[in-house]
Amino acid sequence: MKTLEIRAERSGVNGSKFVRACRYAIGAAAIAATLALGGCYGPPTQRDALMGGALGAGGGALVGSAVGSPGVGAVVGGLAGAGTGYLVGRQQERDWRYGY
Repeated sequence: MKTLEIRAERSGVNGSKFVRACRYAIGAAAIAATLALGGCYGPPTQRDALMGGALGAGGGALVGSAVGSPGVGAVVGGLAGAGTGYLVGRQQERDWRYGY
């Protein structure tokens, strides 16, 4: 019986390693997609809001996973990043239009 219990525990560890590897792969794909879309042409307000939201969501997911809730961290980080990116983009547009 002890042999069967040990094998069951090992399969659980392998399963969690697989899940962790999948999470890293999904995170890497999300970062690659963010960087690919980040250079898209558009007004600075929209472009910066998109990049800020994507980077904020990624950072929030990393911080949230350390605390135990990556989904909530991604949502909060995404909203904060998008808001900050929008404000930065709006300031860049204002500087460009009025020549500051």
